[in-house]
Amino acid sequence: MTQTLDTAVLEARDVAVHFGGIKAVDGISLQLTEGKIYGVLGPNGSGKSTLLAAITRLVPLTRGELLFDGTEFQRTSAADVARHGVARTFQTVRLLHDLTVLENIQLGADLHAADAVWRRVLGETKPAAAVIEAIERTNLRGYEKLRPGELSYGTQRRVEIARAIAMQPRLLLLDEPTAGMNHTERQEISHLMKQLRSDGLTQLLVEHDVQMMLDTCDYIFAMNFGLLIAEGAPADVVRTPAVQDAYLGKKWRQNA
Repeated sequence: MTQTLDTAVLEARDVAVHFGGIKAVDGISLQLTEGKIYGVLGPNGSGKSTLLAAITRLVPLTRGELLFDGTEFQRTSAADVARHGVARTFQTVRLLHDLTVLENIQLGADLHAADAVWRRVLGETKPAAAVIEAIERTNLRGYEKLRPGELSYGTQRRVEIARAIAMQPRLLLLDEPTAGMNHTERQEISHLMKQLRSDGLTQLLVEHDVQMMLDTCDYIFAMNFGLLIAEGAPADVVRTPAVQDAYLGKKWRQNA
């Protein structure tokens, strides 16, 4: 049963993405309301990252509709997605290695600010307030002048999240943001996401760490082979037989 919400920041209606005979996403419908953290759970190859790529217009829809604040979104170009208030991180870190941490994060703020080009032309180098806030929130103070190659993998992840936050989005998509992080770093990201939720930011998290999903998300969608196989409260979803079969195997469920 699809979740019923009063006001959806994002709504997907029967979204499908097919690559030839491969149905990476095959008829997904979901709604994301403001100020909640949603999770997409599923094994490798279930279509989670393709769903995020569809939402951010990096892949074309085979069918279906996307609505952002009730307005048709599926024809928005990938270049304009950020300007509509959607930011994301990727499975692999995508930072510009010739730029400092501060400059990488500033790029996010520049995507949001209409006057960014003029500020550059006029030689204004003072970091935007959104950049300073993003640095504080992601515990990156002291790293501003370093370049990505001088940072640990986990810290590079935080820089990418900070850049997305600096865009001041209404919807933040996080694709396995804690990959390569230790337990303490994962807890820090979970805490950050909860802080952003308290500010009203809607978030969609793709993550393999089931415990992080349970600790962080308000609502979970579970996928397998491109299909939505369960949705609801995190504790309920992970107990669903179809989810346990997909994630851990039938033998595990029979012995549990």
